[in-house]
Amino acid sequence: MDTESERDAQSARKRGSGVRIVYELLRDEIIDLSLPPGSPVDEVQLAERFGMSRTPIREALVRLAGEGLVENLPNRSTIVSNIDFVNLHTFFDAITLMYRVTTRLAGQYHRPADLADIRRHQARFVAAVAAEDALSMIAANRDFHAAIAVAGRNPYFTGLFLRLLDEGRRIFRLYYQSFDDRLPQEYATEHDGIIAAIAARDIDLCDRLARAHADQIVRQIQAFVARDQRQDIAL
Repeated sequence: MDTESERDAQSARKRGSGVRIVYELLRDEIIDLSLPPGSPVDEVQLAERFGMSRTPIREALVRLAGEGLVENLPNRSTIVSNIDFVNLHTFFDAITLMYRVTTRLAGQYHRPADLADIRRHQARFVAAVAAEDALSMIAANRDFHAAIAVAGRNPYFTGLFLRLLDEGRRIFRLYYQSFDDRLPQEYATEHDGIIAAIAARDIDLCDRLARAHADQIVRQIQAFVARDQRQDIAL
């Protein structure tokens, strides 16, 4: 017969599993833009959808809020966080700087185990590109650049970069969407040149390649966001 402590532990595990399921599904729907920016997030509807109480729903939403994916309004309602397209240039400034500084530092301070980790994430990224799986591309790309940041051994830069990578996942979704999720091979292998520069400890080349990598991504997103979708209608 289960003791009270064992029942409590089982209940906690079940709740934790429920939180993870809700969190992961909502996270993917938000990143994939299936839940558009500004969409309402209703706890009651989510509880009905997932067949669970509102407690794990709330815990999942707290995690999503911590990652900047949902926002709690003053009236206690929750929405999918908006993307600030007007000030998108500030994100581009920050992400470009972090690409450069973390890659430079990785070139200077990396250890053999770091390179193995970086290459492992690049292999995941290449596989995701081949599968045309945008969410996996975003996740693998995030982990690839996070591993580079870790190799640079500056925890302050790493923390800032992770925040930018996480908050920018929907922006990167637009990048892959601009290619219909079929990323050209030349862009899929840009990471390989960065890895080679890090391995060679060529700090100047690390900087140039990281800057070029960021510039290419920024240009593609800017062109996609500003594309002309007007219809030429004969009147």
